[in-house]
Amino acid sequence: MSTYPLLNSINSPLDIKELNIEQLNVLSEEIRQFIIKNVSITGGHLASNLGVIEITLALHYVFDSPFDKIIWDVGHQAYVHKILTQRKDMFDSLRQYGGISGFPKRSESVHDIFETGHSSTSISAALGISRARDIKGEKGKVIAVIGDGALTGGMAFEALNDAGHSKTDIIIVLNDNEMSISRNVGAVSAHLSKIRSSPKYSRMKKDVKSFLNWIPFIGKPMARGIERLKNSFKYLLVPGVIFEELGFTYMGPIDGHDIETLIRVIKRASNMHGPVLIHTVTKKGKGYYFAEKNPEKYHSIAPFNPCTGEVIKKNTKLTYSEVFGTKLLDIASKNDKIVAVTAAMPEGTGLKEFKSKFPSRFFDVGIAEQHAVTMAAGLAVGGLKPYVAIYSTFLQRAYDQILHDVCMQNLPVVFAIDRAGLVGKDGETHQGMFDISYLRHIPNITIMAPKNFLELEEMLDFSSSFNSPLAIRYPRGSDGILEESQALPLNSLQWEMLKEGKSFIVLIAVGKMVDIAYQSAQILQEESIDVAVVNARIIKPLDEGFLTNLAKYYDVWLTLEDNVVKGGFGSSINEFIAQKGYNITMINYGLPDKFITHGDVNTLMENLGLDPKSIAWQIKRIIGKYEANSYFK
Repeated sequence: MSTYPLLNSINSPLDIKELNIEQLNVLSEEIRQFIIKNVSITGGHLASNLGVIEITLALHYVFDSPFDKIIWDVGHQAYVHKILTQRKDMFDSLRQYGGISGFPKRSESVHDIFETGHSSTSISAALGISRARDIKGEKGKVIAVIGDGALTGGMAFEALNDAGHSKTDIIIVLNDNEMSISRNVGAVSAHLSKIRSSPKYSRMKKDVKSFLNWIPFIGKPMARGIERLKNSFKYLLVPGVIFEELGFTYMGPIDGHDIETLIRVIKRASNMHGPVLIHTVTKKGKGYYFAEKNPEKYHSIAPFNPCTGEVIKKNTKLTYSEVFGTKLLDIASKNDKIVAVTAAMPEGTGLKEFKSKFPSRFFDVGIAEQHAVTMAAGLAVGGLKPYVAIYSTFLQRAYDQILHDVCMQNLPVVFAIDRAGLVGKDGETHQGMFDISYLRHIPNITIMAPKNFLELEEMLDFSSSFNSPLAIRYPRGSDGILEESQALPLNSLQWEMLKEGKSFIVLIAVGKMVDIAYQSAQILQEESIDVAVVNARIIKPLDEGFLTNLAKYYDVWLTLEDNVVKGGFGSSINEFIAQKGYNITMINYGLPDKFITHGDVNTLMENLGLDPKSIAWQIKRIIGKYEANSYFK
């Protein structure tokens, strides 16, 4: 007998419409076990997907995807949606190179309406799609599913404000996995939600208001009085009054794991006009003990043993995030002006211990990167030394604040840019491949990239007394072969000649790529090819004295970076050479002008020709061309 008899019979969303409530409940448990089993092998976002199984089933039961359009905020909770839309047989390839994405992907399926990966975008996208539908005279419902965490992003409130004002037909499903069901789901709330979503109630309310307004002299004052009285009770009894005031019809809170209730409420919402918000309360990690107990750990997890919950190949090595967190804690212990800011990532950025030891000097602002940066600017104006720890891909969201609020005022804010470069299995939306390009052209900012842990610690020591904007970018994961290589003092912002060479070629690398450049040089050394390796640890400003000296000895410069080549570190060296008029042959190695798919980082680097063997092979080609043409000076 099949392990998943009902699930195996589901080949499209249409199939679940034939099931009764009892069968839907059985299906939800089969899907729950299916996800646990598969994610335990591939890794992925577990807890969030376990929490939205019933919501997803109810949405696909009521609506007709893709005619009706479901947009998933962030998108890491779309596994159930993918399973129901012809991709369950591909789930063993989840987040693997060449396999299905862990996020909605329009190229994967017509059911993936809008690609996501960063939060707080779904309501804006849904409103745009709804307005396009109306302008074109088309039909169909548009539904945005957003979590309470994503709702902390300012963009979500901008969209709510616009949607409520517009009166456009749109449905928002709020997946609230933090609020207690026992406190918020009661008879009064359920009764009010049922009455207020009833067409009869809406008609009666309209008719009574019209009748009162018709009565001479006393009618309008009475109507206004009743409206004020109604609002007074609403503020006391209705938890969603903020959404009502924004112009939404609020329904809830309801149990997000009760399929029968979900279907009934969603059907009511689908028959209503104007913006509607359905407030569901769910439990993150629902149905899997370990994920329920520790949803943060199982938010995104590596392959694990489903019986014990333990990660199978646990990385016991230190990570850059941990080194950053430990060192900042040490510096903060000696300097009470140091404060830490993060945007919903205290554990991911290594600040968990800082939060515990210095709670009054730690600020987790939620998924609100723009606010995080400008608040840090305020902290700096107030005489403190803020460290803003945010992943590279998410710092993009605060570009304007970095430029205007920090750099234009030349404030001593330190940006600890975690996950710089390729991050792997989360794919395009999470690759940290643009930070050098979007930061280096901003006046007043200094940018650094450590080659190893020791250099990161040296940079953090330096940063504590640096009085201008400073960005330190470092990769996900552990050290390379240069882990014990000593770091030179940073007081003069000079580069490091890591390895001198006797040939005409020098490799000028930044951050993680220094290790790769060094490994490439070792491979070449075995073939009696001696190239130089430079650790360009200060990306901005360039060490122009060092570059001028290099021009005396090396004719071919290769730059290596884990940033997109366009506008990146290599481009700054090109600009320097053009300005000086040097007769130098420049070759820039870095990430190409395209979005990089998901997959293991090492596999991606090899496919991009950025691993040590590929770099060494390219250098041998350059030498062969030199020997054949002798056009280098």
